Amino acid sequence: MLGSMLGSMTCLHRAVSLTVPLAVLVLSGCVDAGPAVEEELPTRFDAAERLIAIGDLHGDLEAARTALRLGGAIDAEDRWIGGNLVVVQTGDILDRGDEEEAVIRLFQRLGDEAERAGGAVHVLNGNHELMNAYRDYRYVTPGGFADFADAAVVDSTDSLLAALEPGQRARAAAFAPGGPLARLLAERNTAVIVGSSLFVHGGILPEHVDLGLDSMNAEIRAWLRAEAPQPEWIRGSRSPVWNRLYSDQPDVAACDTLSSVLERVGAERMVVGHSVQRTGITSFCGGRVWVVDVGMATHYGGRPAVLEIRDNRVRSLR
Repeated sequence: MLGSMLGSMTCLHRAVSLTVPLAVLVLSGCVDAGPAVEEELPTRFDAAERLIAIGDLHGDLEAARTALRLGGAIDAEDRWIGGNLVVVQTGDILDRGDEEEAVIRLFQRLGDEAERAGGAVHVLNGNHELMNAYRDYRYVTPGGFADFADAAVVDSTDSLLAALEPGQRARAAAFAPGGPLARLLAERNTAVIVGSSLFVHGGILPEHVDLGLDSMNAEIRAWLRAEAPQPEWIRGSRSPVWNRLYSDQPDVAACDTLSSVLERVGAERMVVGHSVQRTGITSFCGGRVWVVDVGMATHYGGRPAVLEIRDNRVRSLR
């Protein structure tokens, strides 16, 4: 089925992406999953006149649409109206919900539309994206497995896939390093700096600065493309996608560490997701860190909110 679809598919109309499996779009070139040889993917970007940051979405398409509309990125038909607006989504599109594929498609399309209009969309990898790549499926819903049932050809000789239920194997193959959707994740950064703001899912620590943000991003992308081993530092409480040092009522020592990191990378603030803030977008450490995970997905029952940075001034939109 995959081969015949690839042979006959056209990308002239984006409507195709509403009905054709995402992995087929990746393999056919309708969705860019990166070149065979890595090209440089910048970590730093120029300051934006206006930027919005969106936290964890966890497979909730309506939450994604609501947040994007709240931030002035899309209209009622999900078309880009943001002009030169920059959107940063801080990771965790995957898991806990049943509409992951639709959310991925939406951000892929909007990235193209934004670029043509002079804007940009940066979707980061969070811990749940990387969990799917290293085969941790604890938070995948039954609908999440069903949604990717045709996402990849399953290798019958893979003992790790064989150990899964049949309905789980295609998703696992698609997100495993080298798989079509892992290659899509490999076209994302894990941390970016836009203007004077550093964005990451969990938090950047001094050891990540020692490694270098460019190197950190490149190591994760190489692993997702199955070109290098999994970096040891992507798991555990000090991982840039798992760290909660700055987002869980940080103490003075944590704020001092944050200040040191920001000074070293040349940023004024860090924007993170990962830790649900039940009262809405929250800042700590005198406004040097902003936490944008408000539990907006249905799984958490929260209300959408986005962070706006306009002319380097920060506020929450609800």
